[in-house]
Formats: sequence, structure tokens, C-alpha cells
Amino acid sequence: MSETTDILVAGGGIAGLTAALHSARLGRNVLLVTGDVLGGHLLSIEQIDGFPGYPDGIAGFELCPITQGQVVEAGAEVRATEISGLSANGDRIDVSLADGEITAGAVVIATGTSLKNLGISGESELLGKGVSHCASCDAPLLRDKPVVVIGGGDSALQEALTLADVASTVDIVHLGDAPIAQDDYRHRAESNAKITFHAGRTVAEILGDDGVTGVRLDNGEELSAEGVFVFVGLAPNTEFLAGSVALDDEGFLLTEANLSTSVPGVFATGTVRAGAAGRAVAAAGDGALVALSAHRYLSERE
Repeated sequence: MSETTDILVAGGGIAGLTAALHSARLGRNVLLVTGDVLGGHLLSIEQIDGFPGYPDGIAGFELCPITQGQVVEAGAEVRATEISGLSANGDRIDVSLADGEITAGAVVIATGTSLKNLGISGESELLGKGVSHCASCDAPLLRDKPVVVIGGGDSALQEALTLADVASTVDIVHLGDAPIAQDDYRHRAESNAKITFHAGRTVAEILGDDGVTGVRLDNGEELSAEGVFVFVGLAPNTEFLAGSVALDDEGFLLTEANLSTSVPGVFATGTVRAGAAGRAVAAAGDGALVALSAHRYLSERE
């Protein structure tokens, strides 16, 4: 007989963790599959602002393990494996995992997103040699050195502020007349003497041989840098669905108000769904809502 569970939650970010926590607290048998890394993008965020209960902010690498502890205490099982596919089987969902098969009454997809690449010369060649997606990881290596941040959203400006604490200069290259990040990050970055904005520009090439030496902008201008941090948007981690659940044109999961998808019993939460706010607090709220929705779905069938 194959393994079964009431609710399978796929994804170990704050949305998936919260969904598993509240599902377990509702008395459901819950399996949370986290993939290789628990915490998602939040693990690289040194300070999450605006999260209730933490007036001074909290690091993502602290928030996620705290929440994981609550998940386990509530009775959910946490397993470091990945979801690779699913299919409806009557009132149940058959789920393929990297380490086997399982049948669930409901599935919550919280697999999140991956950082997009620029697709320009020098990016892949110099990855790990100055090209990075994690300021908190690599900032100590760049003390008193110039860096470039590419992007104008929340993540880009958060990382730029982290880098400004150690780097000699931080050049932010972004499209549009102004960054699209929330006002707090934008005002802090604009008032930081180390940070310079290059509006309405793109990076055409990352320069260097054995390590990053700078970038060339689309207007031919060159900026010196020993580190380049790329934050130009997010791509949903939905490849494993292979057309089994409705997606929008960019691959994000389409959901109803209760976070149900096109497949009965399959729900989506966090940044993997279309229209997500992209903030930690919103992802946690999504997680609580989807737990209630999945619980009600199962209750109606019992």
C-alpha cells in the first residue's frame, strides 16, 4: 500500500511552513516536503521589515527555523525531498516525490520562485567569481571594494543596503525613472552616500576573466566592480507540473480567492501563485488561508 497523508505541502519557504503549521493545528496529518534548502529566498535576507511581532525586523535565517520548530511541534512531518509531479486520482492526488510516491487528500504548492538571470555575457562565466545573488553571503569578501547591484525592486535595494555597510561604493543599475521598491528602502538607499543610482539603464556585459572587474552598460559606460549582484525578477518553480495545473503566461499558478487551482484538491500559496504580493508577511498570510481552504475542502468530502 502506498503512503498516504491528509495534506501534502510542497515548499519550505515561509508560505509553505505557515501552511503546514496551520494545517497541523487544524488536526490534519501533514507532510511538508522542503526540497534541499528550507527557508527559500528568505534565508539570504538579513532583515525582514514589517513582520508582525518583530518591530526591529528579523533575519530570514532566524524566522524560518523558528517557524520550522513550530511546524514540528504542531505534529507535521518535515522531509527534505522534492515534488516532481502530481495527478488527480478521484478525490485524491497522487504525488511523485524524489524519494517515492504518496497519495494526499489535498496538495498545497508553495514551491516559490527562482531568481531570473540576465542572460548576458560574463554572467554564467563569472558566477561564484564575483557574480552573486546573495549579499549577506558574499558581502564579507567585498569589504572596501566597489560593487554593482542590478535591479530596482525590494530585493535589489535590500541587498544594496546590506552591501553598503562593507563595500566602498554601490552602483544600482535599474530600468525606469525610479526604483520600484517600497518607499522605505528607496529613501534609505537614496540617502546613503555610498549608493549611486543609474536609472533607465541595463547592463550589457559583465567584465572580467578570473573574476569580476566591472560592468558595461547599454550606453557604453563602464562601472568598476569586484562584485555584481543580480536581482531582476523571479521565475516560478512550476516546471514539475508539466501542464497538469493551469498557469498564467509567465508560469505562475492561477488561483481563486480561496487559493484553489484548476485541479480540485490542489491549492497554491506564496510567490508561486499569480498575483502574490511578494512580501514575507503576505506569504505567511497566504499560508494560513490555504491551510483553512484545504481543511474545508477535505471536511466537505468526509
